[in-house]
Amino acid sequence: MFRNKECVAMLLAGGQGSRLYALTETNAKPAVPFGGKYRIIDFTLSNCVNSGIDTVGVLTQYQPLMLNEYIGNGLPWDLDRAWGGVKILPPYQGKNGADWYKGTANAIYQNLQFIDRYDPEYVLILSGDHIYKMDYDKMLDHHKKTGADCTIAVIDVPIEEASRFGILSVDDEGKIFKFTEKPKNPDSTKASMGIYIFTKKKLAEYLCADAEDPSSSNDFGKNIIPNMLAAGEKMFAYPFSGYWKDVGTISSLWEANMDLLGENPVLNLDDEEWRIYSRHEAHAPQFVGESAVIENCSITEGCEIFGTVRNSVIGAGVKIMQGASVIDSVILEDVVIESGAEINYSIIDGGSSVGKDCKIGECRETAKDICVIGANIKVPDGTVVGAGAMISKASDLNKEGK
Repeated sequence: MFRNKECVAMLLAGGQGSRLYALTETNAKPAVPFGGKYRIIDFTLSNCVNSGIDTVGVLTQYQPLMLNEYIGNGLPWDLDRAWGGVKILPPYQGKNGADWYKGTANAIYQNLQFIDRYDPEYVLILSGDHIYKMDYDKMLDHHKKTGADCTIAVIDVPIEEASRFGILSVDDEGKIFKFTEKPKNPDSTKASMGIYIFTKKKLAEYLCADAEDPSSSNDFGKNIIPNMLAAGEKMFAYPFSGYWKDVGTISSLWEANMDLLGENPVLNLDDEEWRIYSRHEAHAPQFVGESAVIENCSITEGCEIFGTVRNSVIGAGVKIMQGASVIDSVILEDVVIESGAEINYSIIDGGSSVGKDCKIGECRETAKDICVIGANIKVPDGTVVGAGAMISKASDLNKEGK
């Protein structure tokens, strides 16, 4: 007989990621590539296995195909277990019919049967669109020591950014006495990271009550957390001080990639004690031609560099031809950049090609925004695509390009 699990993780990975525009046209946000050889979801899955949590339900909905294929049986993250491991949980048809996940809380509610299967004492709720390294086991210890019904991971943010987050106010012991979702006038800088640990019994109680409320948005931040707080449940904050970035926008995704660069990067992925695992194909070593110029870059395996690359993150299998330049940019896997092309302050998605003498984006110092070229788009020779352009399909080039 299989034994129960002390803690089961539920990873919310079904969001549309609309603020990533062209990068999520055919891809779920957690499956968007990052840092040359990773995908966003790698960080949460790696945190789970590094923290000793071996049972993870991944809740998918929007454009799930690539994400499902990428996760597979969970082997790259050591989550291919006979009992537990990683399980994909799409919306399904039950006895009362089929229903899309209506919100974060409803998604977990629809999968209470999955949680019950392992009979855990605690449930860890995670998001699949954050870049960070965190030991969830330490958070669980904190949850146990305080005897909390719910523990929320929090990070201090600048007061001018606080209105973008769920903001908590706590007493000297860390007990939460106020929670406001995206307040216009925040009175605290303690932002919810969207990482929760619940005692399973309390979680089920509030999810079931929420499901019966026709006026509810079925959301943790808008409904479950405020309802628990109003009812006087024991709720504590768990302070986190490491690197954490919500990469839900083009600019934040670009910034997180740039945090990998430099002699002492803000985000270090070479820590053998806390590895970030991923599923990626084996490639030949990088090839750097005699004419190549490379400064402050991350160059992934399988690349062929003959041109100039500065302050950029280059994914696997990218080819940058002689006379081409890539500056302040993120180039995803298997992109070809032909001779004479100039790429500035841009993100180019996988499988695309940029023709000879093209000009993509503008100098970062003068550009109004980041230029984005979506996946598998062929940009014809001589095309000019301006700063901030969002090219999600080839026909967009007729509008944006010249």
